[in-house]
Amino acid sequence: MQLSIADRTVFVATGGRDFDPTLPAVVLLHGAGFDHSVWALHSRWFAHHGFAVLAPDLPGHGRSAGPALPTISAMADWTIALLNAVNAKPAHLIGHSMGSLIALDAAAGHPDRVSALSLIGTAATMTVGPDLLKAAEANDHAAIDMVSIWGLGVAAELGGSRAPGLWMHGGAQATLERCAPGVLFNDLAACNNYQDALASASRIKVPTRLILGEKDMMTPVKAGKALAAAIPAARTVVLPGAGHTMMAECPDALLDALID
Repeated sequence: MQLSIADRTVFVATGGRDFDPTLPAVVLLHGAGFDHSVWALHSRWFAHHGFAVLAPDLPGHGRSAGPALPTISAMADWTIALLNAVNAKPAHLIGHSMGSLIALDAAAGHPDRVSALSLIGTAATMTVGPDLLKAAEANDHAAIDMVSIWGLGVAAELGGSRAPGLWMHGGAQATLERCAPGVLFNDLAACNNYQDALASASRIKVPTRLILGEKDMMTPVKAGKALAAAIPAARTVVLPGAGHTMMAECPDALLDALID
């Protein structure tokens, strides 16, 4: 569906069913440079099992008008504006990578609008290497190469797609290549500059689970567990053999962890 938020057109996938504000809400927030399409399986499962689903293209991504928002806090406030725009109930926020920071900040700043958190491929800090930032700022394809290589586990690079005939590395690159110039840099810089994760974590009052990839090179398990330690009563699930992009690498295992 299409909405208008702050006078900008926004595209939001709803998992194949019309959004019903009377149902428990689930919001799926994508990572840097990606869009709603990463949640194809997960948005449909929730939409067909009694939930009202919102899987937005963040501003400047996918089919949503730009410009991209420059900070994690701005994206978090935008997420709450999305909930308000459709009169959604307090929502379970599910975020991957950059999306996990957005979800965390939204829950800390707007506790009355959030019912639960699932943070996928997350960390207490998401420092981005200077070479990657420099390449992204120059709109150099090397940035896409680096994100694709580091974002997938070894098994994914060698094949093993759950969908026969599809190549996970090529699929990740194709999605990132659709970004408007400057969007990937905007997102990576926002992650790199966000220093409030631990402070936000200490303010979380809702049920929270962290889903981490055993072989994640971008947000290693150790960094994810450091964030979990700061969240009261957080639960941590580690997916064996998974890298950073768990939605593509092990979609069924990720879905099981989300609905457990």
